[in-house]
Amino acid sequence: MSFPPLREELRGIAPYGAPQLSLDVAPVQLNTNENPYGPSEACVADIAAAAGEAARGLNRYPDREHVDLRTALAAYLSRDVAPGQAPVSADQVWAANGSNEVMLQLLQAFGGPGRTVVSFAPTYSMYPEYARDTHSTFVVGHRAEDFTLDLEAALALVAAERPSLVLLPSPNNPTGTALAPEVVGALCEALGDDGLLVVDEAYGEFRRAGTPSAVELLPVHRNLVVTRTMSKAFAGAGLRLGYLAADPAICDAIRVVRLPYHLSAVTQAVALAALGHAEELLGAVDALRAERDACVTWLREHGFAVADSDANFVLLGRFADRHAVWEALLERGVLIRETGPEGWLRVTIGTPEEMAAFREALLQVSPPTRATAPQTTPQTAPQLEDR
Repeated sequence: MSFPPLREELRGIAPYGAPQLSLDVAPVQLNTNENPYGPSEACVADIAAAAGEAARGLNRYPDREHVDLRTALAAYLSRDVAPGQAPVSADQVWAANGSNEVMLQLLQAFGGPGRTVVSFAPTYSMYPEYARDTHSTFVVGHRAEDFTLDLEAALALVAAERPSLVLLPSPNNPTGTALAPEVVGALCEALGDDGLLVVDEAYGEFRRAGTPSAVELLPVHRNLVVTRTMSKAFAGAGLRLGYLAADPAICDAIRVVRLPYHLSAVTQAVALAALGHAEELLGAVDALRAERDACVTWLREHGFAVADSDANFVLLGRFADRHAVWEALLERGVLIRETGPEGWLRVTIGTPEEMAAFREALLQVSPPTRATAPQTTPQTAPQLEDR
C-alpha cells in the first residue's frame, strides 16, 4: 500500500472547490454565488462588538446547544410560515458550520452502510460526496429537459430504491429551478416513516414572488427537513453558518453524530449579530432578483438558452465548447462557473457594473446566435398565491 494509507475509494480524487483567483486576475468574480453586497458599517460594528464580547469567554466552551441562536433562527424562519400556521420553534431548528455540515450530519445520522440516498441530476455536486463520506449508496435520477422534476419518474425511483434520504435543492443548483409544493408533499408521502425528504433552500430567499417555501409544509410532514444558510442572502459566506428546520425528533437524532461544541462561541455571537440586521442584509435580495430577471431576459434576447431561475445565479448555454468560452471570459477578467450539464455555464448575479462587464465580455467571446432554451417564457413569477 502506498503512503499515506488513504481509503482506497478516495485515491486520485481531487478535493471539491471552485476556482479561487485574485482580483488582479479576475476583477469580476461571478462563480460562487456570493452576495456582492457586503454588510453596512453599522452591521460590521455590531458584529465586531459581538465577536469581541465572545472573545472574553474563550477560555470556556461555547453553548453546546446554541439555544439563543436557534431561537433567533426559528423567529426568522417563521416569516415563511403560512397564514394561521404555528411559528417555527427553537426545538425544530439545528445549526452547524455551513449547510454543508448540516447535510453531512443528516447523512451521518440517517444514511450509512446499507442505506441509500437519492437525488436528481443536474444538481449540487456535493451530494454524492456526502454519500461517499458516510458510506451511503448514492442513486441519481434525472430531471426533465427543462430541469424541472418529473414527479412520476421521481416517485418510481423512490418506490424502487426505498431511500433513507432524498436530497432536493429548491431552487436547484446549478439550474435555479424551484420545486412545486405538490412535489414536496407527494415525495414525503411516498417516503413515509422510512425516509426523509431534505429540501435544500440555500437560495430560498431569492425565489420569485409566489414561490412558497417548503417551511410551510413542516406541520404536515414530519419526515420533511428544510435546510438554509446565511452564506447567500445574508452575505455571510465567510461566516459558515447553516441550519435546518424539522421535527424535533430529527434534531435530537442529529445530536448523536454532531461533534462536541461544534459551533464556536464566536460563530454563534456573529450569527446572532447578523440576524439582528436581517432587514438591511435582505434588502439587497430584491435588487439581485431584479438584476437576475433582467439577465435572463437579455440572454434570451441574444439567443442563449437559459433556465428559469429562482436563485441568485443563471444557467446559460448551449456552447459547443464551454471550457473555451469560460477561458475566454477569464481572459477578459470575468470569472464564472463551468458546472452543470455539458454545454452549459453558470453565472452568479452581481452588481449592475459586474453584470454589464459580463454581458460585454460574453458578446465578445460568443456572438449572439439563435438557440432553443428549456424555457422560452419570460422570467416572471409562477402563477401561485403570493404570500
